[in-house]
Amino acid sequence: MTMTEKEKAEAGVLYNNKYDEELVAERMACNDLCHALNLLKPSQLAEREAILRRLFGAVKGEIEISTPFYCDYGYHIEVGERFYANYNCVILDEAPVIFGDDVFIGPHCGFYTAGHPIDFVQRNKGLEYALPIKVGNNVWFGGNVSVLPGVTIGDDVVIGAGSLVNRDIPSGVIAAGNPCKVIRKISDTDRNRYLK
Repeated sequence: MTMTEKEKAEAGVLYNNKYDEELVAERMACNDLCHALNLLKPSQLAEREAILRRLFGAVKGEIEISTPFYCDYGYHIEVGERFYANYNCVILDEAPVIFGDDVFIGPHCGFYTAGHPIDFVQRNKGLEYALPIKVGNNVWFGGNVSVLPGVTIGDDVVIGAGSLVNRDIPSGVIAAGNPCKVIRKISDTDRNRYLK
C-alpha cells in the first residue's frame, strides 16, 4: 500500500511538502487563520482566543500569544496551562509540537520540526522530513531562540536568549549558546534570588 505524503510526514520519512495538494490546502487554511489572527486588535481578546483554539490541535487552559504569530498547520500544536508566546513566534509544525504547562516564550523564537535533505537534488524536488518537538512544564525561552527538529526539552528549564537548540536538554537546568549546551543546574539560590 502506498503512503500519502501526509502519512510519510507523520512517519518521519522524506515526503513532498511543496507539490502535494492535501498538504498545500491545509497550509493555506492555516495561513488564512494566522492572517486573521494577526489582523485583530490586541484588545479583541475573545476573538483572538477563539482563533487560537480553532487553530491549535489542543489548548489545555489559558493561552496568550502576542501577534504576529505564524505556523504551518496548527493542528500539530498542543499547549498546556498558562501558555504565553511573545511577538514574532514561528512554529513550523509539520510534526507535533507539544508544550507543557507554564511555558513562556520570548520574542522572535522559532520551533522548526521541518528539515531538508543535504543532497540538493532531493531538496530541489520539494522533499523534506519532519521530527516532533516536545517541551516540558515550567520552561522559559529567552528571545531569539531556535529549536530544531526532534528536540525534547525537560521540565523546569531556562533556555538563554539567542540559543540554537539542536539536541535534547534535561530537566532542571539553564542552557544557552550556539549550539545550546547545559550551563548548570538551577539551584536554591536561583529560586530565592528575587525574594525579599
